[in-house]
Amino acid sequence: MKNILSALKITLLCLLLFVVIYPLLITGIAQFAPNKGKGEIIEIGGKKIGFQKVGQAFTLDKYFNSRPSAVAYNAAGSGGSNKGPSNPSYLAEVQARIDTFLVHNPTVEKENIPSELVTASGSGLDPNISVKSAQIQINRIAKIRKIDTKVLENLVSQNVESPLLGFLGPEKINVLKLNLALDEIK
Repeated sequence: MKNILSALKITLLCLLLFVVIYPLLITGIAQFAPNKGKGEIIEIGGKKIGFQKVGQAFTLDKYFNSRPSAVAYNAAGSGGSNKGPSNPSYLAEVQARIDTFLVHNPTVEKENIPSELVTASGSGLDPNISVKSAQIQINRIAKIRKIDTKVLENLVSQNVESPLLGFLGPEKINVLKLNLALDEIK
């Protein structure tokens, strides 16, 4: 009986702590975050364009492509494919992405394609690409939009975000912000 009472007390304490106190604490902390923890929404002319921290599909050749998503960019449920690098269906999917990328970017050599442009992130919602991933797409966009490559190189360099605290992680570029800036070029 003593063990049952101890177990019930611990269960009730855990329920109180993890179902009531912890969610309230996190909700309280979120009130100090941008947009009160509801995400950083980008609006143009009063119209919601997208979330800054959630990846979105950009497949038109006139835009910088996003990283592929294992969850079709559905922010309601993030996740990876969980397929290993030796899985035949995964390898076929990556090869199909490589082939598609090369068709749309004929000036790029296969060995120069950054892996992030043909593999999905662990969450499937990565909003960023590397500087190299943006630079490798410049020729395609310049040709389609009839913009000098130097203008696009400058645009890419203006949209580089530094690592957290200056040293945690790589430099990155938010694809949504970059494409919105691209649309502003006359």
